[in-house]
Amino acid sequence: MAAQTRTANRHHRIIIWSLLLLVAATLLLPLIPYAMDYVDPSGTVPNPGADLWRDVRNGNIGTSQVLGVDAGVLINDNGERWRHFRMNQLIPVGAMFMGSVLALIVLFYLVRGPLRIQGGATGKMIRRFSVFERTTHWFTVGLFWLLALTGLILLYGRFVLIPVLGPEGFGLTASACKEAHNLFGPMFLVALLMMFFTFVKDNIYARGDMTWLLKGGGMLGGDHVSAGRFNAGEKIWFWIAMIGGAVLIGSGFVLDFAVFGQGREVMAISHVLHGIAALIVITVSFGHIYLGTAGVEGTIGSMVNGEVDEAWAKSHHDRWYAEVKAAEGGGENEESAGGTAATGVASPARDA
Repeated sequence: MAAQTRTANRHHRIIIWSLLLLVAATLLLPLIPYAMDYVDPSGTVPNPGADLWRDVRNGNIGTSQVLGVDAGVLINDNGERWRHFRMNQLIPVGAMFMGSVLALIVLFYLVRGPLRIQGGATGKMIRRFSVFERTTHWFTVGLFWLLALTGLILLYGRFVLIPVLGPEGFGLTASACKEAHNLFGPMFLVALLMMFFTFVKDNIYARGDMTWLLKGGGMLGGDHVSAGRFNAGEKIWFWIAMIGGAVLIGSGFVLDFAVFGQGREVMAISHVLHGIAALIVITVSFGHIYLGTAGVEGTIGSMVNGEVDEAWAKSHHDRWYAEVKAAEGGGENEESAGGTAATGVASPARDA
């Protein structure tokens, strides 16, 4: 009797498990083809979330009801590329560029020393710049260095000022610099136009400029080289300032006023151009400042009181000196204006 009961229970379990397996097979077997399609050949199961955001990043899917140039761009790869360029190229390369030029200027001064007036100053002064020309120059200089210093603080402040001011102090300083930079930036357009129309007539290529460049302007030794009101080096600086300033103004307006329909990609490109142009103009200005102050004796007075010594004028800008004297009616013979062996200045008639 007991044996019959055990046999009946075993048959009962077999029937139940058979029914369960049948139900499982009926439900699962049709899903096998879908599972095979879902698994990629490498045997890994894709992440639906990763695929979604990958498509969003590539712009394949995703829409927005918000109106705007970049309203439908949910993830911007260009912003990440811009950030990497700014941190890994612009900041370190710019610092090395400025530092190297400053080091070369200091080394040159220690080795060469200032360029003295040949024969010494005479005490007789000649007008070089008018009040308007000096006002234009110093207005542009003041505005340029206000923008340059605030820009450099925004670019390098976190590395230099945070250890000194702390995060809170730097945050306040950076905020003030940003507001000043954005506020006074558009005024640089006025300054640049004033500089251009005031000095462009004397910064066109003229006779003797190539000779001046080939001889290094006499800075490396030998006789001074003949020049007009501005020599070739000053003319190069003028056009670097004008072209670089134009790039700074154009890119600055794009960054300052988001009303031209520009997207984030255009803003990033403008920021790159703005930073590169600023670093170039700032670095080249170091040479201009050096030559206008400690590098060449008697030069700084031309932009302080508008006058230079006649010996300075004959040494560095003899053709301009001759023109001024001729306009005054005093006249200058070839010996005094062109530079005799006593003055050590090449004659304009012989200078190509």
